[in-house]
Formats: sequence, structure tokens, C-alpha cells
Amino acid sequence: MSKRGVEKKNSSRDRQFPASGRRRFLLAAGAAILGTGGFGAISLWQGGSGKSSRAYALAPESALPTKIREAPPSVREAYRFAIANRDILKQIPCYCGCGAEHPSNAECYIKEVKPNGEIVFDPMSFG
Repeated sequence: MSKRGVEKKNSSRDRQFPASGRRRFLLAAGAAILGTGGFGAISLWQGGSGKSSRAYALAPESALPTKIREAPPSVREAYRFAIANRDILKQIPCYCGCGAEHPSNAECYIKEVKPNGEIVFDPMSFG
């Protein structure tokens, strides 16, 4: 192909979408991507408001025994999560390091659920 044919091809492309237009497009696309990512990060970040949105189920605090209800919020939340999501925790190996032979992470919080539905809690995760 001759040099002139290449020039003609390039100039045709440049007429359709000149370099300055490509640059503006790329800058706008990059800004849109960063803006979307920034908005997503801000909406997921708890910030200093003290409010948090949870994407997981928690049992009501009334399901906890008195001793655990008096624990710090993070401990209460962990036990509430264990009640509501026991099947999920059964799939996670025990990593607590207590030396007990727990078959899964669920047993770090709940020793047993009796046939009548009563929950026997393991206090080891209490803190």
C-alpha cells in the first residue's frame, strides 16, 4: 500500500473522531468510572456517622442470654449473626485457636440447639 493510501486512511479516521475528541472521550469515560467507583466506596463506607447498613441477617437481641446482651456491641452482633446464619458458619472451619475440637466456626458460638429450639451458647467467643 502506498504512503498516500495510508495517509488517506488515517485522515479519514481522524475526520470521524479527531485526536482531541478521542482524548476528551477517554477523559470523560475515566472520570465516569472513577466517579462511579468513588460513589460506591462512599456508600459502602460507614464513615463517622455511627450508622451502618448490613447485608446479612441478625437475630434479635432478645434471643441472647443476659450475659451476652451486656457484652460490647461487636460481641452481641457476632452471636446474633451466629444464631441467624448458623448454616453458613457450619461451612467455615474453626479458626478461634482455643484448642477445642470444633467441627466448624458455628460451634465457637453455639454449643447446641435443643429439640425444643433452646440455644445453648458457648461463652468462649464472649471475649
